[in-house]
Amino acid sequence: MIDVRRLRILRAVADHRTVTAAAAALYLTPSAVSQQLAALEQETGHRLVERGARGARLTAAGEILLSHANVVLAQLERAEAELAEYGAGVAGTVTVAAFATGIGLVLAPALTELARTAPGIRVKVQDAEGDASVPMVLDRQVDVAVAVEYRGAPAEDDRRLTRVPLYSEPFDAVLPVGHRLADQDQVAVADLAKDPWISPYPGNPCHDVVVLACEYAGFAPRFEHSSDDFRAVVALAGADAGVALVPRSALRGMELTGVVVRPVEGSAPTRRVFAAVRQGAEGHPLIRPVLDAMEAVAVREVGLARA
Repeated sequence: MIDVRRLRILRAVADHRTVTAAAAALYLTPSAVSQQLAALEQETGHRLVERGARGARLTAAGEILLSHANVVLAQLERAEAELAEYGAGVAGTVTVAAFATGIGLVLAPALTELARTAPGIRVKVQDAEGDASVPMVLDRQVDVAVAVEYRGAPAEDDRRLTRVPLYSEPFDAVLPVGHRLADQDQVAVADLAKDPWISPYPGNPCHDVVVLACEYAGFAPRFEHSSDDFRAVVALAGADAGVALVPRSALRGMELTGVVVRPVEGSAPTRRVFAAVRQGAEGHPLIRPVLDAMEAVAVREVGLARA
């Protein structure tokens, strides 16, 4: 009989592409992961993982087993949810990983709502960039992710996850007050081709949005300064260090000294924000109210388009 714990290890290796990274995500040693994989191969009678200079990859048999593992693990999540419901599990802790703006816009207001509607639910929040929280969910480090679309993100039909769309928002152009385009009502990205740029670091989903917007406009941006803190990005623009594209919600309540903010002409680059849980966990009596509260806040208070 196949051990379900070993299916989780197989999926972690498929997700992280190396035994060492999978072990770190699962809080195991690499030797323990290797031993469990060997035991799983013995249980199935097939070689499941091949290791090489570039890491580990699943064999054809491993891919077949992984497809079934995703179904089995999702069903176990549903079983846990139903058992919790049966036991009237309305008190407990839910861990949520979210990026800073998402915390401010939807998660913090949702906590206020939950304190009134579901006082038995305690939410623990972890600050994580928009591309880091989904792997944390898949690795069972947290229960819920508030994430953004990014290159390499799991597809919407990924059978490991259930998504709840929250909101989408445009990026605005942030220019020094003395910029040649500061008096325009809207700014075309193509008109900023020769400017120095300020951006989050590579790997941050917002950096990807900026790069793609510039590529669509026909140029590669010249990044002079990098920061994942949009307050720093705006401050640098205010010091005439360059131009930037910043998500509209990140500018709310921010000191905008020395800069002007203008909508992007045409089809503006967009950040799409969603909540994600492991498939099958969306009905858990502790998790469902958290998802519902964030969705309600996004609809009622954020004032941005639905994702």
